[in-house]
Amino acid sequence: MAEPRDSETVGNARSRPGGAPDARGMFGSFGGRFVPESLVAACATLEEAFLDAWADEGYRGELDSILRSYGGRPTPVTDCERVSDDLGVRVILKREDLAHTGSHKINNVVGQALLAKRMGKSRLIAETGAGQHGVATATAAAMFGMDCTVYMGEIDTRRQELNVFRMELLGAQVCPVSSGSQTLKDAVNEALRDWVASVEGTHYCIGSVMGPHPFPFIVRQLQSVIGEESRRQCRELLEGKDPDFVVACVGGGSNAAGTFAGFLDTSSRLIGVEAAGGAALTSGMPGVLHGMKSQILQDEFGQILEASSISAGLDYPGVGPEHAYLAEIGRADYVTAQDDEVLAAFEYLAKREGIIPALESAHAVAWVIREAGRLLPDGSTVLLTLSGRGDKDVAQVRDLMNATR
Repeated sequence: MAEPRDSETVGNARSRPGGAPDARGMFGSFGGRFVPESLVAACATLEEAFLDAWADEGYRGELDSILRSYGGRPTPVTDCERVSDDLGVRVILKREDLAHTGSHKINNVVGQALLAKRMGKSRLIAETGAGQHGVATATAAAMFGMDCTVYMGEIDTRRQELNVFRMELLGAQVCPVSSGSQTLKDAVNEALRDWVASVEGTHYCIGSVMGPHPFPFIVRQLQSVIGEESRRQCRELLEGKDPDFVVACVGGGSNAAGTFAGFLDTSSRLIGVEAAGGAALTSGMPGVLHGMKSQILQDEFGQILEASSISAGLDYPGVGPEHAYLAEIGRADYVTAQDDEVLAAFEYLAKREGIIPALESAHAVAWVIREAGRLLPDGSTVLLTLSGRGDKDVAQVRDLMNATR
C-alpha cells in the first residue's frame, strides 16, 4: 500500500474549496491514500479532474441545473409541529427523502457521473448497502447513457430486494457479493477490485465520504448542497438564527458531512448518530480500511470486526475520515442508537407526521426522541437531515415488528 508523496497530489490546502484536506488528502491525522501502486496515478488523475471541474462554472452550472430539473432540488424543510409538541423541542426536517430516487445519494452521483463523462469514462461501478446509492448510480447511468455495475452484499440483496429490482429495471447489473460478511464492507472490496482491473474506461462512483483521497473530499463537496440549503432555509424559518442542534445519521457519513458543511462556522452543535453495532467513532480505533486512515472497528491485532445494524446502509465497520477529524477536534459529537429505538422511531415519525423515514435516518430520529428534555433542553431548535425515505425498509420493518409482537 502506498501513501502519496506531495508531488502526487494537485494543489495545496490553501487553494482548495472550504475545509479541504491537505495536499496528502489528510483531515488532521485521518484520510490519505493507502492504495496499491496501480491506483495511485488513477486517484491523482481523478483529484486533478475534480479540482478543475469544481472551478469550472460550466460544470457547476450543469450540475446545479440537473439537480434542479431532474433531482428535485432544493429539497424543502418541514417544521414538525406534532413531534415538536410531544418532545418540547422544535424539530425541523431537511427532506432529502423527497429528492429523486428517494435519498440524498442523487446529489453525489450526478456530480460524479458528470465528472466521469468529462474524463471520457463510459462505465460506472458502485457499491451499495441499503441500495439507495446503487439505485441513484443506476439512475444516473441510464440518464447519461453509461454502463453500470453495482456490487451489493448477498445479505443486503435479500433484505433490500425492492432496490435490487429497481437497479435492474434501470439497466444496471447487480453483482451479489458472497465473501466475508456479505454486506457493505465486502461490496466495497469487490468494487475496488473491479476498478483496479478496469480503471481506463471505468469510474468508481463511491457512495460515501470514505475511501482513498480524493473520494472523501469529492463526495463531501457534492453533498454540501444539503448544508448550504439547510442553512438558508433555517435562517428564513428561525428569523435569521441557526438551529441549536444539527443532527444526522452516520455510516460512511455522506449525508452528515454534507449537512455539517453548512454549519461548521456557526455555533450549532453537530451530532452524528451511528448504529450501536457499527459505531466506529465511539467504539473504534485508528486504522486503515478501503484506502483511508480513519476510526475502524477492529481488534487488538488490527483484524476488522463485523459491524451489525438493522440498517444495511449503516452496516459498515469504518467511517469517513473527516468525521474522525471532527470528532478528534471536538467540533462534532458522535452518539449511538440501538435497533429497538430505531424501530420505535420509524413507527413514531410515520404515525405523528405522516413521514416514513429510511431506517438509516430513523437512527437520528431515535436519538432526538431519547435526548429531548435531557441533552436537548426544552425550547431548543433541532435540524435533522432525513437522508432518505423508508419505502425500501417497510417489508423488513413489518417482519421485525411482527416477530416481536
